[in-house]
Amino acid sequence: MSFSTLMYHEIRENAFFDPKHPSSIDVKQGYVDILPAPLFVTLEHFEDQMAYLRNNNYYTLTLEEVKDYYYHNRELPEKSVLLTFDDCYQSIKKYAYPILRKYQFHAVAFVVTNWLHELPRIFNPEKSVCMAESELADISDIFEFANHTDSFHKRSDTATSLLMLTSDEDFAADLDLCNENNMIQAKDVFAYPFGLYEERNITLLKNKGFRLAFTSRNGQNDNNTDPLLLNRNAIPYFIEMEDFKKIIS
Repeated sequence: MSFSTLMYHEIRENAFFDPKHPSSIDVKQGYVDILPAPLFVTLEHFEDQMAYLRNNNYYTLTLEEVKDYYYHNRELPEKSVLLTFDDCYQSIKKYAYPILRKYQFHAVAFVVTNWLHELPRIFNPEKSVCMAESELADISDIFEFANHTDSFHKRSDTATSLLMLTSDEDFAADLDLCNENNMIQAKDVFAYPFGLYEERNITLLKNKGFRLAFTSRNGQNDNNTDPLLLNRNAIPYFIEMEDFKKIIS
């Protein structure tokens, strides 16, 4: 038995999406970066993808079910898939939530807690704006929330994240700070910023009792996959349905 984990970041209506137009992020921390176009999916494609999952009897996993699979040898439901969304941008609430709720799907959002704005902001399709903490509560009947750092979701250069350069002590303190947020229910589940890590990061997560951690490497997950190095498949705006089907099959 294996399962696919799908990774989404941002959703835009096709009419408002231009992959050649850079999308600056807008987060409380004040960190400046550009969200690459392949981390977007169009609303129309997302609707089609979720409809395909529903019409073909796919089951959307919870994190507890994934932990039970790895640590208690429990079988997964047939045709299982894990839906994940990183960074908690506005489009998760505006676009993803209503569709997932319609199909009674379950999903996971990885939260950078120091990115959450104090108050909700007007939706801006020109930027990748982070939600406010109060908005997470509004979607918590569908989403469960897990650790994506408090303040270490930063690049040091194009190939390295700040997490890879920071001390173990600072990383441990940051994990604790993220988990102090009341919206983080899955306090033993982590997603590596930008999918990047060093071996000592994995060791620290294990020593702190983390049970699952997600990369951004493509591929299925089965009982031979290290649960602290789980694969996730990014779903870009240009993916065709036949390729989507191959990822989840």
